[in-house]
Amino acid sequence: MSRRSIEGCRTLLTGASSGIGRAMARALCHRNARLLLVARRESRLQSLADDIREQNGEVFFVAGDITRPETRASVVDLIGREWGGLDALINNAGIGGPGAFQQAGPDRLRRMLEVNVVAPAELIREAFPWLEAGINPIVVNVGSVLGHVAVPWKSEYCASKFALRGFSDSLRAEFSGQGVDLLHVAPSTTKTEFFEKASQGGEQKKLTDWNSVSPENVAEQILRAMVKGRHEVVLTVSGKGFVTAHRLLPGITRWLIRRFLPQLH
Repeated sequence: MSRRSIEGCRTLLTGASSGIGRAMARALCHRNARLLLVARRESRLQSLADDIREQNGEVFFVAGDITRPETRASVVDLIGREWGGLDALINNAGIGGPGAFQQAGPDRLRRMLEVNVVAPAELIREAFPWLEAGINPIVVNVGSVLGHVAVPWKSEYCASKFALRGFSDSLRAEFSGQGVDLLHVAPSTTKTEFFEKASQGGEQKKLTDWNSVSPENVAEQILRAMVKGRHEVVLTVSGKGFVTAHRLLPGITRWLIRRFLPQLH
């Protein structure tokens, strides 16, 4: 593990317009990182960029769908034109949503895999030459506790986050001889629009609210893990407890999941 400085770090951040991404952008700005933000909602990106510039921060943004090759091409071209290297790539963009698998069409699974797995993978591939030209470069893949433990009613989301975690483990080994670090982060439930949309009200929303942490808290934990050169981090006490319990007592956690989670759907 190698420590790194955030100051002056040329950072590409996806999913920057809300939630963890927006909090990450602000936290990075406070540490004098140089930012390239990507998200679909241009008005929100413009507002965030204006705020950062008011604090004398350096920021560029690209509004677009990161699953589209032309959006990624614009991002990579901007990195080469403005920076000539990339020190941190934070794959934060993601989508989710609950529902019975057999009642959903194939588009839901396909879209979730495209956003949560394929787009981050292709962005790493396309930006890799600039990462190799970076200073102590790192890739950060933002996954989920549900990439460690699967639950019902979120089968497509769990599949995408398990895939991202496995992909991250494999790439970390590949990149070890190329000077590029890889950090996989697994947040639990966070007080963001993502979880507001994913929870359907009632008891599930009560559980989400009780067990949630702020996006600012998550952002700070991710930055600390980057600075310390960590490779894998599960965030929040409840998240760590859930993952650890499943590793040590998988039969019991599966029984608890079957027993209680269907009541929350």
